[in-house]
Amino acid sequence: MKPPEQAVILCGGLGTRLRPFTDSMPKPMIPVNGRPFLEHLLKQCASQGIQRFLLLTGYLGEQIQLYFGDGRLQGWEISYSHGPVEWDTGRRLWEVRNQMESRFLLLYSDNFVQFSMDHLMALHRSEQVPLSLLLAPKTKGNIRLSSEGGSKGRIDAYDKTREGHRLDFVEVGYMIVERDRVLPLFPTLKNYPDFSFSEVLQHLANVHQLAGLVVLNPYHSISDPDRLELMRSYLQPKKILLIDRDGVINQKAPRGEYISTWKHFQWIPETREAMKELAARGFKFIVISNQAGIARGMVDSAALEQIHKNMLSELCTDGVDILEIYVCPHHWDDYCDCRKPAPGMFFRASHDHLLRMDHTIYIGDDPRDCLAAQNAGCPCILVGDNPENETDVKAQPTLKAATLLDTIPWICAQFQNWAAGTEYSASH
Repeated sequence: MKPPEQAVILCGGLGTRLRPFTDSMPKPMIPVNGRPFLEHLLKQCASQGIQRFLLLTGYLGEQIQLYFGDGRLQGWEISYSHGPVEWDTGRRLWEVRNQMESRFLLLYSDNFVQFSMDHLMALHRSEQVPLSLLLAPKTKGNIRLSSEGGSKGRIDAYDKTREGHRLDFVEVGYMIVERDRVLPLFPTLKNYPDFSFSEVLQHLANVHQLAGLVVLNPYHSISDPDRLELMRSYLQPKKILLIDRDGVINQKAPRGEYISTWKHFQWIPETREAMKELAARGFKFIVISNQAGIARGMVDSAALEQIHKNMLSELCTDGVDILEIYVCPHHWDDYCDCRKPAPGMFFRASHDHLLRMDHTIYIGDDPRDCLAAQNAGCPCILVGDNPENETDVKAQPTLKAATLLDTIPWICAQFQNWAAGTEYSASH
């Protein structure tokens, strides 16, 4: 089962909650950091291997076609279906049934969430359903995941009223659709041919033929002015680097031991110099560190706080700005969601600092660092020459280097690409 090679995007709504912005332009064309929001969405799809797009336009749709054309300049193939403003989402999809490929990615044109096509396809293959979509946790959502059987992603309720029991998730608009299993449902639905696509989702949930993949990366929307401003901040490239502590900033303690006092804290000179040089180029840092010594009773919380206070003070004299330090204090047997390789601390940083993780670099020295970065969807630099770095074949760093100093040109080049709107490339 191959991943979709075509994305179908619903672009026809009035965007009334975005007035007065949408008085003179369609919602997908609202500027986000110098380019239409829709362009960010198309670039994201392209980074997941999709080059063919079918845009379903309505309100002021000619502006979308005038801007993007046939997509040739970007190396894409873009086609259009323009319909009256009054058409609902189901009608728009029904009208292009002959232009859809047998398997396609369906998106709304106002949401953005970081996702992995590989992960969504893995769920789709496993569940063998007509439609699989991305879900985000939400209090008083509209979707309930099944707790029965062996399924980890089957949806058993889709409730537009949001009044049902255990509706803990909401769909965010990225869906793999099997055309020949979904389109035959359309004529059977109420209000056919002019109906909301949400009726399809509700029907599939009722017959247990809908699957959902939960994404923990925060999702954002341009649906109203406040959310639009958050989206602009989220998609704005930020010169913020995530960095491990032990083995990267300071020398690691011997195996089974921990840095428990400031006198045992020894800087890695090359890292400190690199952080100083990067800070001079405008970069700031967030530390993400496992500290199981707290749970094991080998490190006192107050002592750890003092270590970090002293570390911050000395880095401040170098002009280095540490925005925040995230620590997992748990034992590895606690099975928490924050101890690396789990990505919980990365998602907290993304939420707190509006970081787009695929445009944020993590620097570590251990395979668990690479796995945590992969689980969070961000590129990872592996520094040092620890033989353990070679032991986990699943841990694939984006870049390997002896010291952080060696990586400065690469880091700067990546951020220049992101600032210019060039999608991230894993080639080194």
